[in-house]
Amino acid sequence: MPKPRLAAIDIGTNSFHLIIAEVDTNTGKFNILGREKDSLRLGSGSADMKHLGKDAMNRGIAALKKFAALAESADAPVRAIATSAVREAVNQQEFILRAWNEAGIKIEVASGVEEARYIYLGILQSVPVFDNQILMIDIGGGSTEFLIGKGRDIYYDNSIKLGAIRLSERFFGNSDIEQKTVKHCREYIKGYMTSVTRECRKYNYDLAVGSSGTIINLANIINISKGGAPDLKLNNFVFTKDELQNAVSEILGAKSLKQRLKIPGIDPQRADILPAGAILLEQIFKELKIKELMVSEYALREGILLDTIEKEYMLKDKNHLGNIRYSSVMHIADNFRIEKSHSQQVTKLSLQIFDITKKLHKLDRAEREYLEAAAILHETGSFVSHSQHHRHSYYIIRNAEMFGFTENEKEIIANTARYHRKSHPKMKHPDFAKLTCDEQLIVKKLAAILRIADGLDRSHTSSIKDISILIEENKIEFNISGNDENIELEIWGANSKKKLFEEVFGKDVVISSVLQTN
Repeated sequence: MPKPRLAAIDIGTNSFHLIIAEVDTNTGKFNILGREKDSLRLGSGSADMKHLGKDAMNRGIAALKKFAALAESADAPVRAIATSAVREAVNQQEFILRAWNEAGIKIEVASGVEEARYIYLGILQSVPVFDNQILMIDIGGGSTEFLIGKGRDIYYDNSIKLGAIRLSERFFGNSDIEQKTVKHCREYIKGYMTSVTRECRKYNYDLAVGSSGTIINLANIINISKGGAPDLKLNNFVFTKDELQNAVSEILGAKSLKQRLKIPGIDPQRADILPAGAILLEQIFKELKIKELMVSEYALREGILLDTIEKEYMLKDKNHLGNIRYSSVMHIADNFRIEKSHSQQVTKLSLQIFDITKKLHKLDRAEREYLEAAAILHETGSFVSHSQHHRHSYYIIRNAEMFGFTENEKEIIANTARYHRKSHPKMKHPDFAKLTCDEQLIVKKLAAILRIADGLDRSHTSSIKDISILIEENKIEFNISGNDENIELEIWGANSKKKLFEEVFGKDVVISSVLQTN
């Protein structure tokens, strides 16, 4: 039987990358069959990176169409993750909708910390550091990611709005390099890095590892300056602080782009933004007191592959949130002091209803995970205020750091939790309206289930012990069993919240009790 294939697209600020890989489902390892890269400058032309220009969008859509065709020819399902440029753009939905309508590609937007996690996963597949505590640095066009971790344990991660394109447009533009501007750029980076510097100094690490275009290009320049072959593979290549300083001096010594292009090893497509990227890495070395850096040729796109493989093939319990995601959800629950017994009961009942009615809702394991997370966290908003706590729950979930979930997935989870009570989902609600039509339907189905499950623990006493469900042509009957007199209150609670379920699935809901005795 042929091995399955996957395609990953990294939608970056500077360039788009596609990789197509063959997956060993027994080990979770992958073999890369092909790569493609387009340097697009999606985030260029806007100093604050708050808007995607029309020309940049058109370039991006053209690249995605090409990538989609390549993936289709390889019979490889696509997973596409967007980073800083799309993440920050106020018109991101326009680009996301165009990508779906014109290229057939669904874009997921990664938060900064989730982007760092993907990169870290890629690095763990690339360099022999799994048993070491490492400091990871990834310089992109719009942001730089930092992470300190060992194996699968992440101790600190952050994403800051410093990148090669962002700094170039802020300080250098199309002008030649001037010493005064270099000084201002260094000062700006130092000031912007204060929180990262403060946090990173709290941890010890065995070595620093760097990834992505700026760092790889600097490593190539350093390698050639030492007499290395121009086409040398740079995975595991290590350069020192002094070697970096020499490369930075050479790059900044070339005052014009024309002079810079003569530097051996420089990437012509990166030559205009490399001064800013080089200054940024130089300052990171200085602020974090780094002596040497190991290079990883794997980064975000390889991390996307691994994350997808683990979600699709490698979970020991395919009906449960993955460890990283589950730990992240429970961390939020603990921080906001949820009522654990009620949360557990509602989660149990929600998943039971989901599993029994699978032929009705036609959702899959990913949506089951969203429901589980929403059920666990549906009352986090009570930490702020019981009044309107469903709205507070939305805000908390949407803005929390949830490892393992993309921004799109967080939006679905947050909306599902928001509609566990009060109003049904409506297009006049901005946070619901910005979802795609498919995502809106998922939220409606999951919220419909969550509302009934929440109603079945109206008294917060976990009185319901079991549910059996009979699905008929025009109705669906819930037979509820328990061993407590409060069961009638739970039936009342579910009946008061069943209307959304009836609207979404087009069936009358009948809820009846089967009282159990000890």
